[in-house]
Amino acid sequence: METIEKCGPRDVPEILSIVNEAAEAYRGAIPSDCWNEPYMPVDELEQELAGGVEFWGFREGERLVGVMGLQAVGEVALVRHAYTRTSAQGKGIGTALIAHLLSLTDRPVLVGTWKAATWAIRFYEQRGFRLLPEAETTRLLRRYWKISDRQLETSVVLSLAARDPVGRNRRREERDS
Repeated sequence: METIEKCGPRDVPEILSIVNEAAEAYRGAIPSDCWNEPYMPVDELEQELAGGVEFWGFREGERLVGVMGLQAVGEVALVRHAYTRTSAQGKGIGTALIAHLLSLTDRPVLVGTWKAATWAIRFYEQRGFRLLPEAETTRLLRRYWKISDRQLETSVVLSLAARDPVGRNRRREERDS
């Protein structure tokens, strides 16, 4: 049976396993000076949880095969740490998780990823997100994420068009003109 459920403390080892296994796809896309071994250590995950990231997991039976976090920050919701076990990729797990997370919030939704992770950018674009211009990306990364300047230089932000904090008024103006 497949289910999506909120992850709890008992899921921390599996969350780490999924994130660190799936993050291997980013090796080479992430600048070497930003890569960690393991990609996410347990203390970093604990900091993310303490900072309000709520993880949701996709289970096949008892096994957690995909995770995605949602974090309310100010007036937006951030999609955080979206990963699927390598053996389960391409089965719609990421699509199911993002749909579930979007159903949980009425805030504008932002997601950050690495510029070179074209497959991740394409995933979000295919689900209605739009890639934001560099100046807006920099502003949003500084406002909503706690990342190094180097990571800021090598990252992008995507916004869900229907909840787009940048384009919301622009679309209204275009419609009214």
